[in-house]
Amino acid sequence: MDEVLSRRQMLALTMLPVMLPAPRWSASPPSASGSNMTDALRLFQGMLRSPDYRHGSLKTLNDEFPFAVPPSREAWEFRRCQLREQLLVALGLWPMPERPPVQPVIHGRIIRKGYTIEKVYFASWPGHYVCGNLYRPAPPGEDPKKNGGEQRYPGVLFAHGHWANGRFHDAGEKAARASVAAGGEPDLERGRFFMQALPATLARLGFVVFHYDMVGYADSTAIAHTQGFRDAEAELRLQSFMGLQTWNSIRALDFLASLPDVDPQRLGMTGASGGGTQTFILAALDDRLRAAFPAVMVSTAMQGGCVCENASHLRVGTGNVEIAALFAPKPMAFSAANDWTREFLTKGYPQLRQLYALYAAEDKVYARAWLEYGHQYNIHARQLMYSWFLKHLQGRDIPVTEPPFDPVPPKELSVFDAEHPRPKDERDAKGLREYLTQMSEKQRAQWLPDHPVRLRTFRRIVGTALRVMIHSELPQHVVSRNLKDLKLPRVMMLDEHKLEIHLIGRQEEQDALPLAVCSPRQGSQNRCILWLHPQGKASLVRENQLHPAVRQLLAADCRVIAPDLLGSGDNALPKPYPVHKDYAGYTYGYNRTLLAQQVHDTLTAIAWCYQVWRGTVVHLVGWENCGLVALLAKALVREAVGRTAADLQQFSFHTLTDVADPRMLPGALKYGDIPAFAALCAPDPLLVYNHQSLTRDPWPEYAYRTTQALHRLHRLAEPLEQREVIKWLLQES
Repeated sequence: MDEVLSRRQMLALTMLPVMLPAPRWSASPPSASGSNMTDALRLFQGMLRSPDYRHGSLKTLNDEFPFAVPPSREAWEFRRCQLREQLLVALGLWPMPERPPVQPVIHGRIIRKGYTIEKVYFASWPGHYVCGNLYRPAPPGEDPKKNGGEQRYPGVLFAHGHWANGRFHDAGEKAARASVAAGGEPDLERGRFFMQALPATLARLGFVVFHYDMVGYADSTAIAHTQGFRDAEAELRLQSFMGLQTWNSIRALDFLASLPDVDPQRLGMTGASGGGTQTFILAALDDRLRAAFPAVMVSTAMQGGCVCENASHLRVGTGNVEIAALFAPKPMAFSAANDWTREFLTKGYPQLRQLYALYAAEDKVYARAWLEYGHQYNIHARQLMYSWFLKHLQGRDIPVTEPPFDPVPPKELSVFDAEHPRPKDERDAKGLREYLTQMSEKQRAQWLPDHPVRLRTFRRIVGTALRVMIHSELPQHVVSRNLKDLKLPRVMMLDEHKLEIHLIGRQEEQDALPLAVCSPRQGSQNRCILWLHPQGKASLVRENQLHPAVRQLLAADCRVIAPDLLGSGDNALPKPYPVHKDYAGYTYGYNRTLLAQQVHDTLTAIAWCYQVWRGTVVHLVGWENCGLVALLAKALVREAVGRTAADLQQFSFHTLTDVADPRMLPGALKYGDIPAFAALCAPDPLLVYNHQSLTRDPWPEYAYRTTQALHRLHRLAEPLEQREVIKWLLQES
C-alpha cells in the first residue's frame, strides 16, 4: 500500500529535516509604519481592475466563428488531430466504444420504377433502435427481389434534419404550390415529398441509400427529441443528445457498409439543416466516408440551434467551418440559401479553399448559394448533390436532372407493423443512460494504471480528455498587459521583501490576469511557489501583515506568486458565471467552464514564471476550494510543476447537482473523478489532503506504484494546517 496517512503520521512527515535558512524575523514579524505599509497592503487588495475579456458576455451559438487557416499542411495535421479528439470527447465517444456487427431487421420491400424501398431497424445500443428506409437500385428488366451480391453500388447516408415528421415529411399542398411557383420545385409531388425524392433519385442513379431517423422523429420515438439529457449527471458523464445521434450515424454507416450490394470503399453522406450537422460531424470523425454534402448548415454564423446539434466542449475554440475542414482533402460540397448560410461564399468557403490548396485539392471542395430561396434542400441543391456524388463516388462527371417520381404515402414507410411490432426491450432516456453509465464504468476498468502498458493507455485516454475538458495547455509566450489603471507604484520594498504587481495574458488571447509577487531581498530564489487561493493575491495578507505561511516561504528563499484567478480578487466577475437555463451545452459548448478558466489561468501563471525566471522550479499549492484547481493543473502539465499540495475539501464531482455550479466540469465522472486526476500526477510529489475517499481509492496508488514513485504520493483524509503544508512543499524531492 502507499502512504494512506493518519494525522500523526502526516505531522511526523512534515517534521522531517528541511534545509531552511535562519528566519530573518524575530518572534514578531517586522512591521512598517506610515504610508509604506498602507500602500503595500493596498497593492494586494483591489487597486487594479482587470480588463479581461472574460468579464463580458459569453460566446453563444449565434456569434461569429471565423476559421483561420494554418500556415502549413503540417500545422493543420497537428491541429486536425487535436480537434478530432475534442469532438470525440465532447460527444462521449472517447475512446470509441466497441462496435459489434449490426443485426438489422429488413422487411417490407416496396417496388417503384427503377428502385425499391425497404424498412429497416437495428439496435445501435442494446434497447435503442435506429429506424429508416433503405433505397436500392432496380435496373430495368431485373427482378428487384434478386440480389446475388455480384454488383456493388456506392452507399449514401441521408439525414433528414428538423423538417416535421422527418423521413415521413409531407409539406402539404399549399406549401408545395408555393415552392413550385417560386421555382424551387418542378411539381407538387416533389414540393410535398422532397424527403422521398432525394433518396429515390440517388437509387435510380445507382446508389444504395439509407434514410434514417433522428432520435424522436418518425419511428424513432422511444426518446422524445431533445429530451432526457439535460441534467448535471448527463453533463458529468458526457451523455448528450448530440452524442447519441452521432453514435447512431456511426452505426448507420456500419449497417450500410455491411450490405452485400454496397461497396464499403465508396460511401457518402448528405443532409440539410440539422441533417447537415449530422453530415459534417460524421465526416469529421469517420474515415470511411469518401464524399459529403452538408446542405444549408455550415457557416461562420449560427452554429446549430437545437439541443441535438450542441454538446459541452464541442465548439470551444472552433466552429462549424473548421470542423467541416477536418474532411479535407476528400470531396465535400455545400449549398447555401437565404438563411444563416447566406454569406458562406465569402466567409468560410474561401478559407476552406485555402485549406484544400495545402493538399493541392481545390477541385475537391465546392459551394453554391441560392439566395432567392429560404432555408431548404430544393431541387437545385439536390441536383448539385447528385452530380457531386456521381463524380466522386462513381467517376461520372455529368449534370443531373432529377426525374419525376411516385411518392409513397408516409404511413406505408413505417418500420413497425403487426408483423414487426416495436421491440419489447426498447429503452427510454433513463434506461439508456443507465446502460451507458454501466458500459462506461466497465470501459474505465480497462484503463486501471496497474502496469506500464495500461498506464500509457490511461494517460492517453484520461490525459487527452482532461486537456479537452479544460481547453488549455501551457502557452508558448505570455505577455505583459497595460497597468495604466494602477494608482500605486507597481514595485515597492517592505523591509526585506520586494512586492510587485503584474498584469499578464496569453499572446493569442485578450485575457488579463492580475498577480502579486513577493520576493526575498537576497538568496538564490530558484523556487517559485504558485499560491492559489479563492481570495487571490489578497490572501497573502492577514491582519495587516504578510501571511505567516508567506513569510515562511520567503525565509526559505522562495518567491510567492499569487494570481487573481478568474472570479477572484481584481479578476472578479461582475455577475455569476451565466449558464444557459435550458441546456448547459449551449454555454459549455462554446466557453470554458469557470473551473476550467481558473485552471487555464494557473497554466498561464506557470508559463510566466518559467519565462521570467529561467532555471526556476515551480511548486503549486491550492488552498481551500482552489485545491481542485491545483490538482487539475498539475494533472495537465505534469513535468512543468515540481511539488503539488492540494486541499480537496472532501469534494467529489458526484456531489454536483447544478449545471451552473462553479466546480462543474462536464466529463469529470466519465473519466474517473478526483482519483483519476490524482493518478495523472504520477510520478511527481503530490500531497492531497482533506479527502477521505481518496485515501482508499486504488487509482493513484496503482499509478504511483507503476512509476516506482509510491513514496511521493501522500494522501490524508483530514484537513492539514498551513504551516505543515508549507513544510512539505519545502522538502527536497
